[in-house]
Parts: sequence; C-alpha cells; structure tokens
Amino acid sequence: MSVQTILLDFTIDPLRIGDEVSRKEVRKRIEEALDSYVPGSRFLYDMTVDDGHVCMYMDKTGVVVTVRFFPIPGLITVNVEYFKEDIEQPKINLESIKSLENSLRNYLGSERSKHLPPIKRGSYIDVYLTSSDERLIEYDIDKVVFEKRSPFQKVQIVHSKVLGNMLVLDELQNLAEADLIYTETLMMRGVENYEGKEICILGGGDGALLYELLKEKPKFVTMLEIDDVVMQACNEHMKSICGDVLEQRQGENYEIIVGDALVALQKYIKEGKKFDYVFGDLTDVPISPTPTGELWDFIRTFLEASFKVIQPDGKFMTHANGSNCPEALRMYESELDKLNPPVKYTTSKAFVPSFMEEWNFYQVSFGA
Repeated sequence: MSVQTILLDFTIDPLRIGDEVSRKEVRKRIEEALDSYVPGSRFLYDMTVDDGHVCMYMDKTGVVVTVRFFPIPGLITVNVEYFKEDIEQPKINLESIKSLENSLRNYLGSERSKHLPPIKRGSYIDVYLTSSDERLIEYDIDKVVFEKRSPFQKVQIVHSKVLGNMLVLDELQNLAEADLIYTETLMMRGVENYEGKEICILGGGDGALLYELLKEKPKFVTMLEIDDVVMQACNEHMKSICGDVLEQRQGENYEIIVGDALVALQKYIKEGKKFDYVFGDLTDVPISPTPTGELWDFIRTFLEASFKVIQPDGKFMTHANGSNCPEALRMYESELDKLNPPVKYTTSKAFVPSFMEEWNFYQVSFGA
C-alpha cells in the first residue's frame, strides 16, 4: 500500500490569474472539470500566499486536490493525492489522469500542460533511486529480497523484473545481475592482460570483480572489503555475478580479507609488497562544488596509498561517476594531476543498465 500523488501543471496567460476576479473565473473552470474526475469533492479552504494563491478540495473517500496559482510565470499546478491499498484498483488511473489533463487544458485554454503518472510514497518497497546528477528514476522493483543495516551502511538487495536482483547501498544502486558490462569495463576485459599478475581489489564487496578476474588466470588476487554484511547478502542472493567466491573466501589464487582496506595498504607499504593492478572499487567520485570534504579526503588518501604498492609498470583501475557530472570528473582528474610521482590516465565509458546512464572509468599508470 502507498500514497499516490498525481502531479499536473498548466501554463496560461499570467493576466488571467493576476487578480482576484480573473482568478475566480479560472478557479470555477477548474472545479467544473474536477467534478467529473473527483465527484463529490468539496471546497476546504483557500489562501493568498507570497507567490500566489492556493486552494484545497477533498471528497469523502479521502482524495485531496491542491490547486496553486502562480501569477508569475502564469503557472497553475494541480496535485491529487490519495491512499491506495495494493489489492485495490487505483481511484484514478493513468487514462483518467490524461483525460483530466485534457479537460483542464481545454477549460483553461492552456498554452501547455503536463501530467505525471502517480508517484508512490510511503510503501515498504521503494521503487525510486537517483541518477548521478540527482534525477529521480522509477524502477520496476517488485520486492525487497534482503535488508539489513551493517555497522557501515544500509544494505539492501531488491528484485527488478528486468534487471534481476540489485544491490542497493544507502539508497544508491550499486550493481544488478544485468550489469556485467560495468565489471567488464572496470577491468577493461580484452584490453588488459591479467594472466600471471598480482592484483589487489579495494572494496568490491559484491564479489563480481573478483569472480570475473579469476577467469583471467591471475597469479593471485587479494580483496580487501570492510563490510561482511554486503558479502553475505550477495553470496546468498546474487550468485549469478559472484559465483562461490564470497562463500569460499579463499582459494589457491585468491583471498578475501575482511577489514579496513587502508590499514591493509599501510601494512603492504611497510612490507614493500607490490601489485601489478590495484582496483579502487570503493566510493564513487563525489558530487560537490569543490573537491573538499570527507569523501574527497578519502579518495585522495586511497590514491596516494595505492600508488605506493603498484609496480612501476602497473595500473590503478577505478570507476568514477556518470557522464552527466562532468564537473565532478574534471575535479577527479585534477586530483590525479597532483599525484607525485606524476601519473597519466586513460578513460572508458559504458552504459550501465541498473544506473540507467553512462558511467566513466579510469585506468591510471605512472608517467607524466
């Protein structure tokens, strides 16, 4: 069950709602149109506010309609809200929303109009996640498979009819069963040669990167993941992307170490241990006005530590953020340019199904 919120808006000549007499005529037309779609609705109150005027109506079943008038720029918004049990048919379906929009557009002589399908609020199954640049995306999620709050984050695995099971961390989509392209682009499959190489994965709790790297016959892969809850959840519900590596935790050519990756890196630095590849499979590049704050400090710390354990001809491989966030990508590149010894980098992109957008990846190596 959820609260359904339907949003409509209409643009008209600002003069038609700029004074009380004109606005009352427009309001009358809106009430006549609403009567066909929310029959029996009664007027509750109206109020003049700083940016215009607001009216509210309600019928006896609990459908609430809020109408707002914005004289500048001549905008009228209509919000319809009601409670819906899952077993019920919606009180107002998409066809009637379209009909209501058409009726109101005709009644108002609107220059333009727009309706949005119902936004579902308050349900245990949250179907909304956001893009990298904070646009709202509605998914076809039909059930929550796993949910637990670890000491580090909220861990969920939800099921999508199209994407399969999907790992969601702190309300952000991380990886779905349909996202092999993400892992293959991160590791640059077919471009990089991992056979006989020493590899370190920072993070990677879903197990997908480790699982795919092991197919490339590396000498040894060390994975450093702090959140055991993520690994338990993916091992149980996302075996199609991680196989049995999260269950075994150790094999003849790999080991998963549960703990702080930075602590392990500092230990490797002291020991003089070196890797051919280090994968930064931790946080995405932050969206922020400037490269400051805790997450940027986190990224800088791991970059500096990683290059202290990479062979002279080795590489640091990582994911960054969406192509819709060019400012964040430029700031990340600026941080790469500050590294000492100097580094050079190449980039790659892939459209990731569960992200519903193009994602960027970096391959960084020593040399100006």
